Amino acid sequence: MPATAVVAALAALGVDAAGPEAVRAALDARERELSERLLPPTVVRWTSTPGQPSGAPDQRSGAPGQRPGTPSQPPGPPAERADTPVEGRHAPAGQPGTPEERPGAPGQPSGAPGQPSGAPGQRSGTLGQPPGTPSQPPGPPAEPSAPSAPPDAPTVTPDQSGPPDPFAALPPGTRLHITTEQGDTRDAVDGLPPGVHRVTATAPDGRTADAHLIVAPERLPTPTTRSYGLLAQLYSVLSHRSWGMGDLGDLAELAGWAGRAAGAGFVQVNPLHAAVPGAGAPTDPSPYRPSSRRFPDPVHLRPEAIPEYAYADHHRLAALRERAERLRADVLDKGALIDRDAVWELKREALELVARVPLGPGRQTAYDAFRAEEGQALEDHATWYALAERHGPDWRSWPPALRDPRSEETARARAELAPRVEFHTRLAWLTDQQLRAAQRAAREAGMPVGIVHDLAVGVHPQGADAWAQQDHFAAGMSVGAPPDAFNARGQDWGLPPWRPDRLAVSGHAPYRRLLRALFRYAGAVRIDHVMGLFRLWWVPEGSPPTEGTYVRYDADAMLALLALEASRAGALVIGEDLGTVEPGVRETLRRHGVLGTSVLWFERDWEGDGRPLPPERWRSDCLATATTHDLPPTASRLTGEHVDLRDRLGLLTRPAADERAEAVADTAEWLALLGSLGLLDSPAAGPPGTDEAAEIEGFHRFLLRTPARMIGVWLPDGIGDRRPQNLPGTWDEYPNWRLPVSDAAGAPVALETLTASPRLRALLEVVRAGLAAPGR
Repeated sequence: MPATAVVAALAALGVDAAGPEAVRAALDARERELSERLLPPTVVRWTSTPGQPSGAPDQRSGAPGQRPGTPSQPPGPPAERADTPVEGRHAPAGQPGTPEERPGAPGQPSGAPGQPSGAPGQRSGTLGQPPGTPSQPPGPPAEPSAPSAPPDAPTVTPDQSGPPDPFAALPPGTRLHITTEQGDTRDAVDGLPPGVHRVTATAPDGRTADAHLIVAPERLPTPTTRSYGLLAQLYSVLSHRSWGMGDLGDLAELAGWAGRAAGAGFVQVNPLHAAVPGAGAPTDPSPYRPSSRRFPDPVHLRPEAIPEYAYADHHRLAALRERAERLRADVLDKGALIDRDAVWELKREALELVARVPLGPGRQTAYDAFRAEEGQALEDHATWYALAERHGPDWRSWPPALRDPRSEETARARAELAPRVEFHTRLAWLTDQQLRAAQRAAREAGMPVGIVHDLAVGVHPQGADAWAQQDHFAAGMSVGAPPDAFNARGQDWGLPPWRPDRLAVSGHAPYRRLLRALFRYAGAVRIDHVMGLFRLWWVPEGSPPTEGTYVRYDADAMLALLALEASRAGALVIGEDLGTVEPGVRETLRRHGVLGTSVLWFERDWEGDGRPLPPERWRSDCLATATTHDLPPTASRLTGEHVDLRDRLGLLTRPAADERAEAVADTAEWLALLGSLGLLDSPAAGPPGTDEAAEIEGFHRFLLRTPARMIGVWLPDGIGDRRPQNLPGTWDEYPNWRLPVSDAAGAPVALETLTASPRLRALLEVVRAGLAAPGR
């Protein structure tokens, strides 16, 4: 870890890191501040902890509050391996300079704790490191001169050997004034209801401290029954009623069909966050580099499903519908790529017509309630989009005064652009309404979970969140991944990270409000790169990803807020924990009820003989799938076409013959295991892919043999689609995020045809029957 990376990270955290003396002075000043402070800015108290009274802080060893250098095993099943091979990452998809991410070599520790960061008394890479602390990546020790970051706040949930409960450590006679989230006032922390409360402590010597107190259930909701569901990229699932890409009307139809006709329990979709609009160039199609994670993208609206549509200008709407039909036909009948910008141009015109129709009294009341609930965040969001229409989508190039969301010039511009601000405010509400309608449709179809929404790891630096929340983002830094045994260059995802210190001071307000908004219309949330709740790899602007450093977050606070909001919504949480995972993270997530993600091709006995992991050895608390949007569809892997594709694009680092031989051996080994378990209808009569439909069914029978609580079926696998939705390591070379679901011949398939497919129905019947079998 270069000293320059740590210096840059410290500077982004507001620490003078010009030299060793400056760092020492900053550390000394921070230590004095913390020693004099009565309470840290954010405190967590878990409720219903086994073996402890309700409201007591978590005292178990191995918790995220563990003291640096004292790792221990939490109660429960044995720890899972720290490294899981993964072929690619999607954030950001296919950006230049972002090659495939692969974790450390099998059996090789990655992100091991206890590596020195160069500062006396500081150790990095441990779960208990104070949030905001740059820590040591996998690999050699840091240079001796590399400074360490000051702690941002004491750990909020100590273990047995860690710091005491902050409230128990208050001076005798300290008075507490607590204002609960519900508006009540208390003078003691015991028996508080779940919520985020405000605490003021006043010591006898006159010192005072204000803190955010998060009271949250120890565990999130977990599945009550075992279920399976469909995994789909919404834009790729077009119906004959869409406007050229899959929309929320299509999502409701897919969920209704899957629940009633196929017995599915959920439909998981890509992030539907608001995108950065294009300006003279195509919009970034990646759903993992959004303008805002707080608000959804109105491009997913079904205009005809808006009640006011029926009263808008019929003649002009009919003309727009004709153009939309041509867009849709281009994709479904002529092989064109999905053109998000063209779709949005048509929908924007239609929505502007619809927005001219006055709302009825009931609808107006609902709209007013939404605006009141979302408050300043919604106003900022709509203002950014209005300003982007006039000044372009990169706020960093706007007139200087408009770069500050709280400036007088911005307030004047907001007033001047009031009609456009109102339009974008209305769009946020309409999209929220249709998202809720899709979840209702899923639950009414009998789905126990419903729609699983995906939460991206970060936001685009040009976008609305980065503008409105710039005081919470680390200037000059980007999130990425460190180098490892398979990827010596590391990755820079181009996403600005949140500052842990600013999150703590605000009670993690942006994160808390983001979760609350997302859970409004989700039966479950998948958190991309869930390890980011613990630490993120910060890369200074202008530096290669190899010259970055890990920065620690307050995982206890992040998990407590996740548990609080998920419990209020009755929703599940699935963590995408593929790739390099530091020891203890999976155990902590599992203890709090966060499900993991297991992908068949990566489940091998890496600590043993390296062979495919037998089904009984898989973890139970996970979503198990055969593939994902970043990986080849199963048919492509069986036939070896994924290697051919990468060869054509010049992405292979070894001779194609070697890659093909390894791919065939890998697939054959898995098929041999399936055959030995009796999961194939007939013995293989040829090489992998000879009977791909039957082999795909066999893979899903295997997933059913595992104890996984949730089984995911990649929707394109149901019709033999060959093309991945995203091919990491590409940009213009491959149409990432723009492909419709297609059949084995590459012909796009509309939603109506998809749901009638005998091949898809047969696969889903295999899964449905397997779940219903005794003992499953």
